[in-house]
Amino acid sequence: MIDAIGVFDSGVGGLTVVSALRRRLPNESILYLGDTARLPYGSKSPETVSRYTRRNIEFLVERGVKAVVVACNTASALALPQLETPVPTWGVIEPGARKAAERSRGRVGIIATEGTVRSDAYPTALRALRRDLAILSQPCPLFVPLVEEGWHDDPVTEEVAARYLKPLLEAGIDTLVLGCTHYPMLIPVLQRVVGPEVTLIDSAEAVAEMVAAGLRERNLEATHPPAHHLCVTDAGESFQRLAGRILGDASLPLEWVEVT
Repeated sequence: MIDAIGVFDSGVGGLTVVSALRRRLPNESILYLGDTARLPYGSKSPETVSRYTRRNIEFLVERGVKAVVVACNTASALALPQLETPVPTWGVIEPGARKAAERSRGRVGIIATEGTVRSDAYPTALRALRRDLAILSQPCPLFVPLVEEGWHDDPVTEEVAARYLKPLLEAGIDTLVLGCTHYPMLIPVLQRVVGPEVTLIDSAEAVAEMVAAGLRERNLEATHPPAHHLCVTDAGESFQRLAGRILGDASLPLEWVEVT
């Protein structure tokens, strides 16, 4: 897709970033790649995540995109800093960290995949912005499969969330960073668990603002009517159902591709 923004994630969660991009940049085309055959990324080694990320970006560039958004927190943390890309490329760590640093009263919790937590990417970005912050991280490996299963607002998911978040709440966090693009699907559950005094930070909107500014600075704004296309490396009914719910459009073309 010539003149499109390429977006990729390990599954359906990156569509929350696509949704934000569509709101912020309604004239832009988007080509999405969900690497559903190889999810989750969060439990895989940095070497494996880097290999997947490099190939996913190559796939999108081969399709003619003008820019790439790495909508996967694990890939943004583990792979993106070491990669050189032929088109402008943005991750999701920095925008989320900036928003959390602006909002927090001093105690920030981070929930993410095991890989993102191990990378220390969010704490590093937050400390660079505000050295006074107390930062606590919690891996939540069950959240991605629960979302992919469609159990994003289910009593089982709420019980799992309560167990994961207990140490963060006991530590008195006032801000919670959703360090995975799947996690915005869990916002109703998470907000019930943490209560109204804790601010939830979803970096999708901040990413969309950064992309808009980047395209404008590089004179890369759209020159063709917008069109959107979804690619997946494995597809099931749950992906299509969740994609329709996130994007409010169940009719977008879905292409099954092989990315090796």
